[in-house]
Amino acid sequence: MSSETKLLLPDLARQIAEVATLEGEFVLRSGQVSDRYFDKYSFEGLPHILRPLAQAMSALLPDETEIIAGLELGGVPLVTALSLETGLPAAFVRKEPKSYGTCRAIEGQDLTGRKVVFVEDVISTGGAVADALQLARQEGADVRAVICAIWRGEGAPAIQAAPELPVYPVFTRSDLEAPFGDQASEMERQ
Repeated sequence: MSSETKLLLPDLARQIAEVATLEGEFVLRSGQVSDRYFDKYSFEGLPHILRPLAQAMSALLPDETEIIAGLELGGVPLVTALSLETGLPAAFVRKEPKSYGTCRAIEGQDLTGRKVVFVEDVISTGGAVADALQLARQEGADVRAVICAIWRGEGAPAIQAAPELPVYPVFTRSDLEAPFGDQASEMERQ
């Protein structure tokens, strides 16, 4: 990652936190309950956030990457922006094969024998990634890693059902919660 990108990451984290953090009680895909939720659609539709996020994600891609594959639905805008940033072809991974047309689970590229990196928005345990990994392997893909905008899980980033698959996040939950800690401290001083 370039030093310029590293300098921009705290500001980007703050911007994402400001537009995407919701407080309340939320049930996550993993079944976990959280009092804080990162509404990915709030930041994925904003060009002033999406562009630098794609730049930061591009720095995390393994050199051997041939195809980037975005997971339905949140990974689709990210993989599209990342494809524009890197020039790599993008594929789109459905949650399940569609029942009409091509009847495929993965659209846009033939993954057979190709070195693929998954692109995801927010990961807590990686259930959606594990499901996509199974579909991609059925299509002959060589999935090398997953990059995500936000790792909101506990501990080091890892997919519970596929611990051998490296996970490279741009941000962790603590990166996005830091601005709230600063605000709380500032409010306590007033």
